[in-house]
Amino acid sequence: MSSNLTAVSYGVNLSLSELEHLRKVLSGSGASLTSESRSGDDRFGVYTISLAVDGATVADLSGLRRRVADAAAPGMDTAIVADALRDASRKLLIMDVDSTLIQQEVIELLAAHAGKREEVAAVTEAAMRGELDFAQSLHARVAVLAGLPAAVVDAVRAEVRLSEGAAELVAAFKAAGHAVAVVSGGFNQILRPIAEELGLDYWIANELEIVDGFLTGKVLGDVIDRAAKEKYLREWAAAEGIDLEHTIAVGDGANDLDMLGAAGIGVAFNAKPAVRAVADAAINMPYLDAV
Repeated sequence: MSSNLTAVSYGVNLSLSELEHLRKVLSGSGASLTSESRSGDDRFGVYTISLAVDGATVADLSGLRRRVADAAAPGMDTAIVADALRDASRKLLIMDVDSTLIQQEVIELLAAHAGKREEVAAVTEAAMRGELDFAQSLHARVAVLAGLPAAVVDAVRAEVRLSEGAAELVAAFKAAGHAVAVVSGGFNQILRPIAEELGLDYWIANELEIVDGFLTGKVLGDVIDRAAKEKYLREWAAAEGIDLEHTIAVGDGANDLDMLGAAGIGVAFNAKPAVRAVADAAINMPYLDAV
């Protein structure tokens, strides 16, 4: 019995020699190439190859993805996607926010107002590499915000910029009848207007505590960590009646790993090495709509 897959290659420059090398890798892995197409725009190109692979198990698919990734040329990435996911009538796209949906790390923008940006950025980097417990690191980073006037939240919100292609990606998924969600280790006060403007179906982040017009340096309730991100993926997929196999998760840091692993396909977006190493696919260019 054969499995139908699609290899989707994307990059700023897709050369003929790189694509020919990809064909050889796929053929050498036992895949039959059934059709090919090329598309893209002035930012990046896309090359799609339909495949048939005899008896492809989950392990076989993982092996094929690894061989393709190991053989990749600089500037080109290839996602191996089951046609059952590509052709699903309804999908759930769930994304991280900081450095994924948006270009910045909000905690660093807030910390800048306390004169602590570099200090906080170093902790954020370590947490995203998986070297620190995310919840503990978040509490430590938020603590430096104690005493800041709540008005800094509005100032930071004005600094936030969507990643290139983010609005187009959400609009395309919504127009096709799919559900779109974000789950963030950042903050509701920043995320709320973004989620409303984009028309997201689901969203959640941490809540900064504000008392008498000042940040207390604390967050309310449980921290949105890597376990919570996977939990919300499962809950929202179930609420929409969407199989996990028909979900796409996108993130960049270690706190996204559980979500990426549970989804039908996990995509590392300009991610830390530890995340790229285990994700099903990687995007190493600044265009989120490559998803």
